[in-house]
Amino acid sequence: MQDKPGQRVRRPPVFPFSSHGSFFAAREPFSLTTDPFQRSCRKSGSTENRTGLIFIAAATGIPIVNIATVITTIWPIFAIICAGFILARAGFPSANFWPAAEQINYFLLFPALLVSSLANAPVGDPEVLRLGAAAVVTIVVAALGLSIFRRARPMPAARFGPLLQGTVRLNTYLGLAIMATLAGTQGMERAGVYLAIAVPLVNVLAIAALTDASALKQPWTLLRTILANPLILACLAGFFLALTGIGLPFGTGRFVGLLGQGSLPLGLICVGAALQPAALGGDMKVLAGTSLLRLMIMPVLAVAVARLLGLDAVSTLVLVVFSAVPTAPTAYVLTRQLGGDATFMAGIVTLQTLLAVATIPLVLVLMGLFAVS
Repeated sequence: MQDKPGQRVRRPPVFPFSSHGSFFAAREPFSLTTDPFQRSCRKSGSTENRTGLIFIAAATGIPIVNIATVITTIWPIFAIICAGFILARAGFPSANFWPAAEQINYFLLFPALLVSSLANAPVGDPEVLRLGAAAVVTIVVAALGLSIFRRARPMPAARFGPLLQGTVRLNTYLGLAIMATLAGTQGMERAGVYLAIAVPLVNVLAIAALTDASALKQPWTLLRTILANPLILACLAGFFLALTGIGLPFGTGRFVGLLGQGSLPLGLICVGAALQPAALGGDMKVLAGTSLLRLMIMPVLAVAVARLLGLDAVSTLVLVVFSAVPTAPTAYVLTRQLGGDATFMAGIVTLQTLLAVATIPLVLVLMGLFAVS
């Protein structure tokens, strides 16, 4: 059916690279009239329509995935991580710089990014609610699966805690950097919503796993610990601003946005600086198995949940990307604080971050092929 000029088209739930559309076109709400390239293609009767990083043949609707362009888009993010690793090993600028940089980012810059992303997000949109439900389902199903595995193969909390964190926790800096590259403003808003749900949930699960659920017997102490997390406070503040319609008026949006712009590059550099290759000398079989769960099985689970709940393209991208990124470097800090196997956790963080250079582009491409199979 021919679209009327200026008419916004409501698309059915789709997957990235599906024949209905592409998440890479999601910088604006889904409308064929918002993309100048698409408009020119339709006017000229072109048989090939380019959308983001893929080509969609107009006659068949079958996408042709340009893997080279996907890799070209992703590699600069990992180059920044490598730069952080090289700088830290070279002792530049100093050993004292990296803890201070992490604190500035964790307590100021990254919370500012979350607030600016959430302040004007359409949190009442049913699609956003479905994304929140999908985040909970994906994480809880994975945690339940690991709990069943633990019953079959008992292990101490010091070992199970890193295993669970290596599967369900996520590198927020890397995930947001990828979303900013691939999906623009709308993707960042949805990513903020995802993190507002996922970050508290994975923190509770991680603490419970490392303490054999004893922390759950002290709910007020656990609640104080969770609410002391600046990322969670930032998500709550962003939700409040969005729900009330206050937003960020009188130039505060520009101020908070400028602070947030410094978060991702600094965060990625700090991720590289925190890598510990020496920790890879442990049980490589277990490290590899945990990495497989996080980097490949979790994205497959995310695709299944997205299809089950009928997520649109942008929400599907958010769910899959945050399920495909490596675990959070802060998992090492929490593991050490709660008496877990810190060396094992450091090995998981390091190996997953190194492998993600190849697995994230692979997941994006396979996700597209799966969607049209």
